[in-house]
Amino acid sequence: MKMQKIRDIAKSKGIKPSKLKKVDLVRAIQRTEGNFSCFATAVNGVCDQIGCIWREDCFSLAKKKAS
Repeated sequence: MKMQKIRDIAKSKGIKPSKLKKVDLVRAIQRTEGNFSCFATAVNGVCDQIGCIWREDCFSLAKKKAS
């Protein structure tokens, strides 16, 4: 998901995106929604949050971090 879309989601949740990095901003959104702030932590592509809108980006970033 593009950063502008993430910033828009954050603003709609009352979060000021300021200069937060993508991972930190998504985690702030997750916390505000009452979810686990687990973005980009999926180890080996394993995650039980099937309906998560961040899932694709999460796996991609987690894989980059592991490299």
